Amino acid sequence: MAVKEIDPKTESVRQNYTYEEAFQSSLEYFNGDELAARVWVNKYALKDSDSNIYELNPDEMHWRLAREIARIEEKYPNPMSVEELYGLMKNFQYIVPQGGPMSGIGNTHQIASLSNCFVIGDDGPSDSYGGIMKVDQEQVQLMKRRGGVGHDLSHIRPKGSPVKNSALTSTGIVPFMERFSNSTREVAQDGRRGALMLSVSIQHPDSESFIDAKMEQGKVTGANVSVKIDDDFMQSVVEEKEYTQQYPVGSNKPAYKKDIKAVDLWQKIVHNAWKSAEPGILFWDTIIRESVPDCYADLGYRTVSTNPCGEIPLCPYDSCRLIALNLYSYVENPFTDKAKFNFELFKKHVGYAQRMMDDIIDLELEKIDGILAKIGADPESDTVKRVERELWENIRKKANEGRRTGVGITAEGDMLAGLGLQYGSDDAIDFSVEVHKTLALAAYRSSVDMAKDRGAFPIYNSDKEINNPFINRLFAEDSTLKEDMKKYGRRNIAALTIAPTGTTSLMTQTTSGIEPVFLPVYKRRRKVNPNDTETRVDFVDEVGDSWEEYTVFHHKFVTWMEAKGHDVTKNYSQEELDALVAQSPYYKATSNDVDWMKKVSMQGQVQKWVDHSISVTINLPADASEELVGNLYVEAWKSGCKGVTVYRDGSRAGVLISNTEKKEEVVGKFPKKRPQELDADVVRFQNNKEKWIAFVGLIDGKPYEVFTGLADDEDGILLPKSVQTGKIIKNREEDGASRYDFQFTNKRGYKTTIEGLSYKFDKEYWNYAKLISGVLRHSMPIEDILDLVAGLQLDSDTINTWKNGVERALKKYIPNGTKARKGHCESCGADDLIYQEGCLICKSCGSSKCG
Repeated sequence: MAVKEIDPKTESVRQNYTYEEAFQSSLEYFNGDELAARVWVNKYALKDSDSNIYELNPDEMHWRLAREIARIEEKYPNPMSVEELYGLMKNFQYIVPQGGPMSGIGNTHQIASLSNCFVIGDDGPSDSYGGIMKVDQEQVQLMKRRGGVGHDLSHIRPKGSPVKNSALTSTGIVPFMERFSNSTREVAQDGRRGALMLSVSIQHPDSESFIDAKMEQGKVTGANVSVKIDDDFMQSVVEEKEYTQQYPVGSNKPAYKKDIKAVDLWQKIVHNAWKSAEPGILFWDTIIRESVPDCYADLGYRTVSTNPCGEIPLCPYDSCRLIALNLYSYVENPFTDKAKFNFELFKKHVGYAQRMMDDIIDLELEKIDGILAKIGADPESDTVKRVERELWENIRKKANEGRRTGVGITAEGDMLAGLGLQYGSDDAIDFSVEVHKTLALAAYRSSVDMAKDRGAFPIYNSDKEINNPFINRLFAEDSTLKEDMKKYGRRNIAALTIAPTGTTSLMTQTTSGIEPVFLPVYKRRRKVNPNDTETRVDFVDEVGDSWEEYTVFHHKFVTWMEAKGHDVTKNYSQEELDALVAQSPYYKATSNDVDWMKKVSMQGQVQKWVDHSISVTINLPADASEELVGNLYVEAWKSGCKGVTVYRDGSRAGVLISNTEKKEEVVGKFPKKRPQELDADVVRFQNNKEKWIAFVGLIDGKPYEVFTGLADDEDGILLPKSVQTGKIIKNREEDGASRYDFQFTNKRGYKTTIEGLSYKFDKEYWNYAKLISGVLRHSMPIEDILDLVAGLQLDSDTINTWKNGVERALKKYIPNGTKARKGHCESCGADDLIYQEGCLICKSCGSSKCG
């Protein structure tokens, strides 16, 4: 029930609501869409730090946003009214503030930033421990205020470099990756971890170690990683030439240089991305060449990294807030012969969105002042508070000086479908480019008009921008824009992006961002109590959990069905559903259907009209080759993309199941007879102060057998730390007994064999290892084997330590190094995870995880 309280500051009545009250009201608002209702209540309803809820539904939120933005409007000529602003935002129809602005504007209960994205690290930062610790603290301070953070590691000296302290030589980049990753995991944001992007230049001598760091189980789990690739490297790959790495990166007088085969490092990047969807690729020369803020690099606006999803390249201490226009709402008479896009209304609303974004900068400056006041009032000493205070002072300066904005879109896939255009077709790509060109011109026109009324951003200088390709592209389309910008300046240093809109699109009930529809029809699974006789059980998984399956329609697919006169209440058979989809504009236009090269080409063409960048994922089937991934990357570079992410189905946990007839799931069986030779991984770990080692025999990359025990003792195995792979070979002793040997290739290229893994370790270990290897060979899922091992009741402390080692070794072969089964949401357990725009998103509860 609702509770009325007296606010001690204002003596006014303040009402807060229970979760169930807000959910039920929001459920009615979203016409029964449970997912949209829960997402709104969980993420965006007005709350205090104790999670008390002060809004019943999104309509109250939109009035809150309208009142606050209108308050800022009153500072400037020709202000927009509360009613006008509310009309643009209500029902998520036209303009949708995203993330921090939606939840934070007008929230006096929490002291938090409105910015979605930050980049930190001084321009040319020191690689001293002091400099590194400063960045670490800045990262934590931003994440506790809700910010996603990116920073670059290219300034850290490579491994083995001399240092002037007791360590004598540098440890290189990787240990600091782990430090920053761990810091991210320590900071919770509404019960979820923060988001971090780590980047490094391909020119850095440690870039290969950076690329490999996340391939080791349990390492750098709190960060996304991207490689900044320059044109020289890409050209060296295409021409199969050598490439020079150096430190310092970009220096005319490097202290260290080495030549590498560009193709070899490229193949490593491609393989890792094919296997794990990381690292991401940033085409850095394209980013810098096209960047408008980099025209002011001498004034502190040199771009150094990106935010966690890569759509906002930023200079140190700059930040950005995001807003999206719902493209589907500008389609008149969708899914009919009379369908058309209302460009005039769209241009008008883009201008309003840019203006609202500028207002939100003023609201952010107020928030930062509140944060600084809070820091000043904190009881810690000035010495303790110094880094945090200077961080926010730097962020305030950049926000006020550059007034950067992030106007973007959502529902591109539904817009095209509503117009009868197949996503990925030449006509659809041409139309999308025209929409984004219109958006860019209208946003920059609005920024110029605001400069006339409100003043240009303080460091605007037309001479500095004279050779910028993006600005000149706009001027070529609109000569009056050039004249007016030179006369009045521009209000914002940069304006546009295409960001992930995963949870936003759940509330707009559309496709996400620039992406096509994931699936027009799909199945969800809901875990049920098998003892509940009122619930249908459609599926029992391998561990006995019961699930109900039900068909879900994409919202705008239902709109298409209604437009074409199809019964939306009928219980369709699979054959009927397939026939319906085949008739619709969504046919062959899903994220898995769209021609991959066409999608890359589309991204490159649209990028020419986006001054920041685009968050988009190229979805590939599980059987896609590494060669295809490499070809897509090269095409992305050639077509002018600023970055690209490739996701191969199954390379990360979590996909929706397609709505096809459920067939009996056949688990791939291992051969009954053990092959004489097996590929093997070497897994090292430490329990307490003891060093342990495991040899895991593989078939098709899956664990088949395991040997593990103490390493480096007189009875154990001495193995160079550089050895990570080899072969386990089954041989016969003279008495006929089996013997398992490990063979590897040493640095000199000679094969070395360690005989008798089966008796190098303690006999008791070997007996348990045979048990575990036995269940591995019968294809029991790794998650269940870990449960089995964890449940072993063993007497000795030593054998329990061994048991823990087996668990740690086998966890390497579970996606993301967790116990979550493929496709199961860690928050709600539903089987509704999809990977989109660099994030895992649960279609049941709305939880999201980047990286």
